[in-house]
Amino acid sequence: MDYSSKLGLGTVQFGINYGISNNEGITPEEEIRNILSYAWSAGVNTIDTASAYGISEEVLGRNIKNNFRIVTKFSLSESSLNIKDEFERSLQRLNVDRIYGFLAHRPLNVTDNPSIWDNLKQMKSEGLIEKIGFSFNTTEEAETVMKAGLWPDLVQVPFNYLDNRFVKIMQELKSRGCEVHVRSAFLQGLFFSDINNLDPYFNDIIPLLNQLKEYKDKGVLAGMLLKYCLEKDFIDKVIIGVNTLQQLKDNLESLNVAETLPNLNYNITQEILIPSNWPKKKV
Repeated sequence: MDYSSKLGLGTVQFGINYGISNNEGITPEEEIRNILSYAWSAGVNTIDTASAYGISEEVLGRNIKNNFRIVTKFSLSESSLNIKDEFERSLQRLNVDRIYGFLAHRPLNVTDNPSIWDNLKQMKSEGLIEKIGFSFNTTEEAETVMKAGLWPDLVQVPFNYLDNRFVKIMQELKSRGCEVHVRSAFLQGLFFSDINNLDPYFNDIIPLLNQLKEYKDKGVLAGMLLKYCLEKDFIDKVIIGVNTLQQLKDNLESLNVAETLPNLNYNITQEILIPSNWPKKKV
């Protein structure tokens, strides 16, 4: 399998200090240029970003030199639901005249305001957007969208070794021709955290992290976690974020020697599976 072509580059770290194991902060712009260049040369052709990722869109607009497929996400407040204006702002920040995917970061904004979906379909028909859809955090969001009959061209959902909540939904959407992207293969870096420095909030997962430590110490855990996602035939892209060029190189090299993760008999609560529930990172 050509793993690189099934990977997408996440860019939240390009705009905000993100990730439980991120000790570098926002990625410097020179490093971002190196990451983008290497990703393209390695066969990674998709970039994921969002208006909510701080300055990520602007930084990408200044530094993208290749024909990446750009997927960005919009967040609308109740006081401002003008999707066309929001789209124009993203185009300006990204320095492009059209994008591959435009997703609702808050799906219930769209189900509560169906005119947003109508406007998205119009912009798609005008050739400004190739695919429209949603970024889901919970299965309840996805079920609400599908019940409303808003069938997307593209979705992004969390999925990893621990988090299989969306499997049936992904399979259903895939069967309807939807492109499926997944994020959180590394659970924001939690899989690589030093258990001695973890907040007590994460005590339930420490036994599993101890089980995975041997793979982490051998430098193959990243590849194993990615392989777990990449081998699923109902997944089109696995979005990974990196802070440095070396991290990207290490992840790709790890795939070449990745073993298969052992079968998991371990239940984790949504308090740990959903990073928005986690204690706020101390800066």
